[in-house]
Amino acid sequence: MNLKQGDSACDAACEELYRALGAKGIDVLYDDRDDRAGVKFKDADLIGLPIRVTLGERALKSGGAEVKVRRTGESRIVPLAELVAAVRM
Repeated sequence: MNLKQGDSACDAACEELYRALGAKGIDVLYDDRDDRAGVKFKDADLIGLPIRVTLGERALKSGGAEVKVRRTGESRIVPLAELVAAVRM
């Protein structure tokens, strides 16, 4: 989920994550709509996505993305280099 649509750094990081996850055989629904974060979070919950990866300006500055596991409610910032492994758990 791209929270800063139109920002070149966020767009590039999201595209790279999308390709990397897909290359590992992980089904990805990439929400790159130009909507508010709340709308995107609500839609992800309605769809029932098991893992939500959120990338915004703040997380990107820290070198990571937020990963939330729907089943447990656990949310943490994962470094971009470790994201594929974290999602495959």
